[in-house]
Amino acid sequence: MNPAYIYRFVRFCITAAAVIAGTMALLYLWRYTYPFVIAFFIAFLINPLVGFFQQKGKLPRGISVLLALLTIISLLAGLITLLITEIVSGANYLAEVVPQHIETLIDYIETLIATEILPQYNKFTAYFKSLDSGQQDTVMENIQIAGKKIATAAGDFIQEFFHNIPAILGWFPNAATVLVFSLLATFFISKDWNKLARLGNQILPVKVSTSSKRVFLDLKKALFGFIKAQFTLISITTVIVLIGLLVLRVDYAITIALVCGIVDILPYLGTGAVFVPWILFEAISGDVGLALGLGILYLVVLIQRQIMEPKVLSSSIGLDPLATLIALFIGFKTIGFLGLIVGPVILVVLSTLHRANVFYDLWAFIKGDEPAG
Repeated sequence: MNPAYIYRFVRFCITAAAVIAGTMALLYLWRYTYPFVIAFFIAFLINPLVGFFQQKGKLPRGISVLLALLTIISLLAGLITLLITEIVSGANYLAEVVPQHIETLIDYIETLIATEILPQYNKFTAYFKSLDSGQQDTVMENIQIAGKKIATAAGDFIQEFFHNIPAILGWFPNAATVLVFSLLATFFISKDWNKLARLGNQILPVKVSTSSKRVFLDLKKALFGFIKAQFTLISITTVIVLIGLLVLRVDYAITIALVCGIVDILPYLGTGAVFVPWILFEAISGDVGLALGLGILYLVVLIQRQIMEPKVLSSSIGLDPLATLIALFIGFKTIGFLGLIVGPVILVVLSTLHRANVFYDLWAFIKGDEPAG
């Protein structure tokens, strides 16, 4: 056998082993380092704001970081306060109208039972009595089996729910601890950001440092592009919902539109979490016209989201629309609604690594050639 092929196979094994070992190491270390990874991510996001305070205000780096964190926390607190205020206002409105809707719903259920369910029950009873004893036993046995399955499923769900309560309650102290460590780490990482960057350039080889810097800049551009794309899509959804609700003359249209914009962040549920139960309720309560209008509005929102999402993501992140659509679909089919976020992110990482010639350099190492300059 040609020695060149043997050396190539050995280098391939070394590369594969290094990639697998690195991935396993990252997965193992994640449970111990994720607060600091979150902190690095936050520091990365607020770095432009810190630079703005540092340059425009002529402030020290530490004070600039503190001001940036306080600004972000204040904005989040303001948004949460606004949302809570709107929810309280909407709750007061619902407290006035819900009793009327409940009465309407009860009347509908009573009418449904009297006109539909009882006649069907009488028909079933008459049909059941016309069966012979063996057929009756078979029917009763199947009903009992179905009842046992339903009871077992309900019991398992309730048992699982109560078993998870301690874990849910125990999550809050852990989340608070992680939040404190992440904020502290964010401050120190952002404060020493330039120093850490210089240290990385000194430790890493020139080739690795150059490639890493290019990957980092491309990921930064793609990340902010992804955030811009999501903000654009949410804004479009909010405006469409607001216009539709104003046309339908729905009370608290602004509040409902803002809530729809917020839940539109959830890729799988999206605005359906608001529209689907609302449409069903209006149809049951007898306001078929409003239910039809809301259904048309929801359909418009769904169609524009499906059309605009690949286009906006591809233009903001700099990816091909078809590749973005494929990444969205594969991500969704692989890990569910979270894949609609993870899919494009992985595509961005792979595209960035490709533009930085990382894959070419790895293949050149495996072949034994000179890497790209």
